[in-house]
Amino acid sequence: MSSCNVRVLVAIVCGLLTGIVLGLGIWRMVIRINRGISVSVSTTPVQFCRNGGTWQNGRCICTEEWKGLRCTIANFCENSTYMEMNLTFGRIPVGRYGPSLETCELGTVNAGNPKATRLCGVSEYGEIEVQNVTIGNCEVNLETLETQINNNETSAETISKEAQVLTTDASKLTAKNITSATTVIGQIFNKTRNAESKAKIVAITTVSQILDASEDVFQKAAEMDTSNSFTNLIQQMEDYSFSLGDETIVEPNIAIQSVNRDGTTGSSVLFSVQKGSSDSLVSGGTSVNKTASGLNPDGQTELQILLKTTENNSSCGFVVYQNPKLFQSKTFTATSDFSQKIISSKINASERAQKDVSVHMVFNPTYDKREFRLHSYACVYWSFSKNDWDTFGCQKIVNTTGFLGCQCSHTTNFAVLMSFKKDYKYPKSLDILSNIGCALSIAGLALTILFQILTRKIRKTSVTWVLVSLCTSMLIFNLLFVFGIENSNKNLKTRDSNIDTNPENNEIPESDTIETPNPSCTAIAALLHYFLLVTFTWNGLSATQLYFLLIRTMKPLPPHFIVTVSLVGWGVPAIIVGITIGIIYAVSGNKSYWELDYRQEEICWLAIPKNNDFARSPLLWSFIMPVTIILITNIAMFITITVKVLWKNNQNLTSTKKVSSLKKVLSTLSIAVVFGVTWIFAYAMLINNDDIRIVFSYIFCLFNTTQGLQIFILYTVRTKVFQNEASKVLKSLSSSFDRSKKMPSITPLNLRVRMYNMLSSIPSLNERFRLLEPSAATEETSLSESDQAKSSV
Repeated sequence: MSSCNVRVLVAIVCGLLTGIVLGLGIWRMVIRINRGISVSVSTTPVQFCRNGGTWQNGRCICTEEWKGLRCTIANFCENSTYMEMNLTFGRIPVGRYGPSLETCELGTVNAGNPKATRLCGVSEYGEIEVQNVTIGNCEVNLETLETQINNNETSAETISKEAQVLTTDASKLTAKNITSATTVIGQIFNKTRNAESKAKIVAITTVSQILDASEDVFQKAAEMDTSNSFTNLIQQMEDYSFSLGDETIVEPNIAIQSVNRDGTTGSSVLFSVQKGSSDSLVSGGTSVNKTASGLNPDGQTELQILLKTTENNSSCGFVVYQNPKLFQSKTFTATSDFSQKIISSKINASERAQKDVSVHMVFNPTYDKREFRLHSYACVYWSFSKNDWDTFGCQKIVNTTGFLGCQCSHTTNFAVLMSFKKDYKYPKSLDILSNIGCALSIAGLALTILFQILTRKIRKTSVTWVLVSLCTSMLIFNLLFVFGIENSNKNLKTRDSNIDTNPENNEIPESDTIETPNPSCTAIAALLHYFLLVTFTWNGLSATQLYFLLIRTMKPLPPHFIVTVSLVGWGVPAIIVGITIGIIYAVSGNKSYWELDYRQEEICWLAIPKNNDFARSPLLWSFIMPVTIILITNIAMFITITVKVLWKNNQNLTSTKKVSSLKKVLSTLSIAVVFGVTWIFAYAMLINNDDIRIVFSYIFCLFNTTQGLQIFILYTVRTKVFQNEASKVLKSLSSSFDRSKKMPSITPLNLRVRMYNMLSSIPSLNERFRLLEPSAATEETSLSESDQAKSSV
């Protein structure tokens, strides 16, 4: 009878717990759906931008092929054909040259590269149209041009056109191509070459095109640039910048402005670059003011420079580079794709006049302010002697909010080197559902471990060590998950208002991104990585042991089975974690902050793939792959054991069909829990559908956060030993409750009588507290009153 009561009690408790967890899950789902609706409304600006445009800092940033408020105005030439040579061209953005779809034939020097290029421009009436076609020579490449430029046999204009055709498709440029192209273009701008003006204008297009090559290619090119072709090109562009009169040349990645002064203008020249609808420089986006007395940036200003000189009759020039790829620094590392413009100012005057120059600048950096926060910046110039950035003669100045101000005492190429802190979206603390599930699992696992150890002799079973190891690893993982998964850096805040503008503090940052190191979070991530792998390994070992016991019943376990599985269960995951951390640390090289290649910053867990680069993700090859192998093996053994042992028809079965089915179901659940089969729901969470992913997220959370509780119910509560001990405890509690039930009729009565007698002894309070007298006479009061009546008689 008592055994039946225990089972009923356990069933009621399990039913209540399951109902609570399911109710919390439904409640959480409703809350998340409501939040999702509100979030979708707030993200309307992102959907506002069309045709690949992105919403940044209150406006749409369009691709080069579109412009306008919502990126809906076409800014390209449609597919075209050049009938004379039967050449076809794809879509070309305005201001750019597009390569022909026809390429040089195999066997030619320039095999695989386009035969020609075509410009997409704007007519004098403002109409977008395809313009001239430039035909290339398939027997010429950049390396051969590098040898031709050193002699005067080939005209500079021909060489310049060939270089422009060969650099049209920047994605195909190699490091050697970059060094050859910069060498050729640098010589075209060299005064000793006496190149035609047309050759130099085409060369500007070539410089803009090579600046579209990847940063990695430029870094490799800088390492192999023994002839300092980058430095020579930059210097030649400076000299060229004040030789154009008052003309302007604008290409997508470079703009050159010359300014002539005749002595009637002021001593200052103001050059401004305005923001465009895309990251590329556009015609009309620059302006010059020869009579300005100071800086006057507005909301559309991206860069502004004021050049003050003592001579007002010398010409000056400005060069704007869209990105710093020609300025490969050894002290500053750029790891992001922030818009980092370089501005060059040059005055055509004597050395004495050069020393009496003052330069004031403001920069309005372009970056995603929803994701990054500006941390610090430095005002620098490019030192040709160091071939790197330097701060000599430059300092910060306090300027209008939103602009970074600089002042320098000389002219050259200037920039602001900015460092950012990523504004990570740290998740909220574990919600109620996860906390309850983990708490129940921790309690269940602790009780299971104690039960398995203390009753191992009574039960006389051989599965104790494997189950205890599994529960121990799972218990430690749950504790680490609850108390250590959150990164303590979430409490650190970064604001743009904290930017250091002290003129005395103008130090060059090491990198454009600043990360706050957190070794404790890295250690937690490594421990979580280890103990979760240990848990899965013991899941696999549990499956192996049950396979030997249930399928190979007539054969004994392999020799030294416990020692072997212990070494595998605790040792193999340690090897995997150690190798993973070692490889990541080695690959990072001189990288000062390598932790985020191993773990995430949002939580203390393995790093997720960046830019869909799954091959480099430690989450893939050091966790998902071994876990997948274990799960596939466990599922195969689970199916084998279920079919051949649990659900196999037994003619000698004497129990009723209902009871037998219940036992089979419970046994199947027991094996599924220990084998970790429910982790297959985690793979369903990778489905690219929010509704499906949310459903499986809750199923996964329900089954896996309560896995410890399931083990406790299936492997502890269901055992005869536990039920007998629980029955004894319930009997003891029941007898104690029965004994205490008889006491309340005496103890409270004595207490009330004593209180009444105490108050009655005080005459002044006797009447006031008379209401405290019990309505029914107690035994003690009745006896005293009867004695007084007898004496009066």
